Amino acid sequence: MRVISGTARGARLAALPGEEVTRPTGDRVKEAMFSAVQFMLEGARVLDLFAGSGQLGIEALSRGAQHCVFIDENRQACRIVKENLKAAQLTKQASVLECSAQGYLSSCTQRFDLILLDPPYRKDLVPAILPAAAQVTAPGGIVLCETEYGADLPESCGALRLKKQYRYGTVALARYEAQAEF
Repeated sequence: MRVISGTARGARLAALPGEEVTRPTGDRVKEAMFSAVQFMLEGARVLDLFAGSGQLGIEALSRGAQHCVFIDENRQACRIVKENLKAAQLTKQASVLECSAQGYLSSCTQRFDLILLDPPYRKDLVPAILPAAAQVTAPGGIVLCETEYGADLPESCGALRLKKQYRYGTVALARYEAQAEF
């Protein structure tokens, strides 16, 4: 696994062995995710929920995001995220917190321009977490959700509207956009 583009391009990233805790996003899906948000990344505030190895948030930082908060409830995953941030030389632009996604969102007072949601598959976690994610998405912000193909996702949730869905084999990518305040 590696960083595809930006200041940390080519940096090798570690992942926990097996897929019980983490399931790294493939390069094709990762490239599609960041093509969908390429023009809003510069200076963005990013939240990487279910961070796993941290590769998605690290990719965002490498491509110009200002800061990323990485959330994972697994201690070993958080350790890997910190190691990967160090390998990519992006530690100063990141915060890594060991807690549940729902727990973090319930007490969060920040707003994020980009939220990356890549929870374990087949547990219906995206529909469950989306209402709380909507509350911390900045006006005009984007939530990218990686799920298994065929996952049942809502058309809208709070200020979030499903704008586009993509399929990459057995993986689906959903793009939600928060309505801008007037």
